[in-house]
Amino acid sequence: MAKRDVVLTYDDYAALPADGRRYEIHDGELSVTAAPSPQHQMVSLNLVRLLDQHVRTTSLGKVLYAPLDVILSETSVVQPDIVYVSQDRLGTISGRGIEGAPMLIVEILSPSTTRIDRRTKRELYARHGVPCCWLVDPESRAIEVLALGAEGYSLAARVSGAGPVSLPPFSDLALVPDALWP
Repeated sequence: MAKRDVVLTYDDYAALPADGRRYEIHDGELSVTAAPSPQHQMVSLNLVRLLDQHVRTTSLGKVLYAPLDVILSETSVVQPDIVYVSQDRLGTISGRGIEGAPMLIVEILSPSTTRIDRRTKRELYARHGVPCCWLVDPESRAIEVLALGAEGYSLAARVSGAGPVSLPPFSDLALVPDALWP
């Protein structure tokens, strides 16, 4: 008799303990990572403040942050660091989390999550139609902007330094990458 792999669903995910770990389901497979470091959280907070102010001021939608479930499918549930839901996608916000693809997902890389963020989650986000993905790398002090095209993500920009930049999906955002690092 052949061994059958167990495929986890959102219901299995919802039953997991609230123990400080970060649980996700990637194509039915459980992924567990430790809670983010203080440096990671400082970078996240700096970026959330900047994005939230811009999005609220310009009435572009909503900026939300982890822990928050993004339910891409019943077998793929992730907790990105930051999520931007544009006005035309506000209907994806439910009592369970974000149900479907937000406009932008931001992942702040940590030594324990870099491989998952750069490969597994990047592939999930592309397959489920997330238009933009930012990979924020505190170690190299850079932001990689991935834009979704017909063949998946391509690198739209890699930015660092003290000069203000506008990054997709925001045409008028004056983000200064150096302002993110603690």
